[in-house]
Amino acid sequence: MKTARLASLALLLASTLAFAESGRQPFQKVVDRVDIQKFLGSWYVIALLPTFIEKDATNGIETYSLDAKGNIRVEYIFHKGSPAGRRSVTHQRGWIIDKEKNSVWEVQPLWPFRLPYLIIDLADDYRYTVIGTNNFNYVWIMARNPALSDEDYQGIVSRLAARGYKISGIKRMRQEW
Repeated sequence: MKTARLASLALLLASTLAFAESGRQPFQKVVDRVDIQKFLGSWYVIALLPTFIEKDATNGIETYSLDAKGNIRVEYIFHKGSPAGRRSVTHQRGWIIDKEKNSVWEVQPLWPFRLPYLIIDLADDYRYTVIGTNNFNYVWIMARNPALSDEDYQGIVSRLAARGYKISGIKRMRQEW
């Protein structure tokens, strides 16, 4: 439990500066529509512009569910250093801010802070998604499977470069199962 709280605090500290000036509405383009029921479930982290806590993370999985009030629950699990490394688990609460598109959320890694969470890319069949930030410092490329085709990956990275992300900093996350 202490590890989860420390990981949440570290994610909060790394993200607070990233989101401090972003406000509730994104200035970055988000996807036009997200079907929340299709989006729920587990996503493997394929690549990311990592927070400092994720620099040597492996086997990352982010799982979304709804609570009784319709709010988002986020569980992020990864292992440090290798698939056999220390397991880190964080839990966050989330709220859908733009209920027409469902692609602008806020997440709360640690009370009372709520940070923007933007769904900026999503495959039509929900095989991959990309979560971004307004300041372009962090991004998470995720897929329903632990591997993503080279064609999908290169397309995502090209679109991220066109948006202004520094793609040279994107790191593939080791996924070995």
